[in-house]
Amino acid sequence: MALATLYLVGLIAAAYIVRLFFTKGHGASSHHNIPGPWTFSISSWRLAYEDFRGRRTRTICQLHAKYGPVVRIGPDEVSFKSPTALRTIYGAGSGFQRTNYYGMFDAYGRPNLFSFASGKDHGDRKKLVAHAYSKTVMLRGSIAAMVESKAKQFLELIQTEPEGVSEIFRTLHYYSIDNITGFLYGDSGATSALTGNESHRALLSDMLDPARRRLSWFAVHLPSFTKWLYSRSGRVEAILKPVLPMQKPAMMTGIRQHALAAFYRFKESSQKKKSSEVRGPTIIDRLYTHHQTQKPNGLDDLDIASECADHLLAGIDTTSDTLMFLIWALSLPQNHGFQAKLIQEVTDLPGSSLNGDGIPFVEAGDKLPYLNAVIREALRLYTPLPATEPRSLLTPSLIDSFEIPAGMVVGVEPYSLHRNPNVFKDPLKFNPERWLNVPLERLNEMNRWWWAFSSGGRMCIGIHLAMSEMTALVAAIYRRYQTSIAPGFENVSPGITSRFEMFYDELFDKIEEHECRIKFAPLGQM
Repeated sequence: MALATLYLVGLIAAAYIVRLFFTKGHGASSHHNIPGPWTFSISSWRLAYEDFRGRRTRTICQLHAKYGPVVRIGPDEVSFKSPTALRTIYGAGSGFQRTNYYGMFDAYGRPNLFSFASGKDHGDRKKLVAHAYSKTVMLRGSIAAMVESKAKQFLELIQTEPEGVSEIFRTLHYYSIDNITGFLYGDSGATSALTGNESHRALLSDMLDPARRRLSWFAVHLPSFTKWLYSRSGRVEAILKPVLPMQKPAMMTGIRQHALAAFYRFKESSQKKKSSEVRGPTIIDRLYTHHQTQKPNGLDDLDIASECADHLLAGIDTTSDTLMFLIWALSLPQNHGFQAKLIQEVTDLPGSSLNGDGIPFVEAGDKLPYLNAVIREALRLYTPLPATEPRSLLTPSLIDSFEIPAGMVVGVEPYSLHRNPNVFKDPLKFNPERWLNVPLERLNEMNRWWWAFSSGGRMCIGIHLAMSEMTALVAAIYRRYQTSIAPGFENVSPGITSRFEMFYDELFDKIEEHECRIKFAPLGQM
């Protein structure tokens, strides 16, 4: 047995030496100078194994703690952890492109904003919808009014919950899907999950299935095999069913069917309108003005459907997961002081800052410093997309003084940036006051390392919509309620699914995936 082990180690070492000196296209500088464990440098399957274990992001964070801000995590992949690397890789005009990894986010066989590799293709598409996502649009007008109405519906749903206890992972997903579908589609595809539409609530079922992590792994690391698995029919399909990574309907199937149906409902309605009629403010309205029927060489049906489906999928988990962790963190006994200060701030809002239903205007919430510090801290500690955003460049580059060969995959993960103890004191502690009343130099340094929405030309287009949804709902909740951990959920961290992994608060040993029970008590009754 010992001899066999030595033989295996010898083979691995030999493979490493061959790679070190003879691999075409990657010179000595890229192999000798970039630190990291040799086991990761000889095969991409070492990192794939961490993906399979659901520990990729945490493992990379640990490697940075051991090896420093630049770590080799694969034969052709390097992870960075610095604001300078952020600017080089993700800054506007950097030339770095998204890798093939993002191809799994194509919809209906068409690329979209999230999956375009080329910066030019991404930029051309972004121009069509960027204004609709601007902060000005989000703070006032019909979109702000819609967000405020959904906040009201959320409060009404809470009022119906037995004993004031809500499983907020579920109810916050209702809130986010109703907002994003209303914004994207208007009447042709808006959902009403908050008000009890069971078919709309069911759209979330395959999205919330923990098996989607396993399917994501297969789709990324064994794409051809995965495609073959899910394209079988008849007797072969029946034989393979027990071993499928995720049972059919597979990941996002319901959401994508809804998105496609919403497009065709919109198209049918649009064709009945006179050309002189003014279109609405929705994303699908804006995209349809560039349809092939109206502009030569414009977008076809599936281009528009794919774009809207991409925005829909991106706008559900991200917002709802952040809100869940924020409310949960404020509900912990040790954080009730933070909650009390937030309650004081939002209850001090004058009547002129409230709409007719008593919900704070989105614009009023945007101006509240303590509320925004709470949201910023939740996004730091519980970033909804904490993993690496991979990029590559067709030409050699220099990143943080390291020579990077052409085609090598590089990236930064928010998870590691946000846990730098030299920048964020007690980084695992939820402390919104770290953002308030601090010297400007320190605040600027924290801002340099805070990276919740990406940056540059690929920065999250939905940042202002997400912030509007969060400020509106958090302000509305804490004007009316105090929150605490529901009985039976004490000493438990909720967990969320993101790509291949489950994320939770590392200070807790017990985790409940896709569950978070919170008690809502009217102010003064807790």
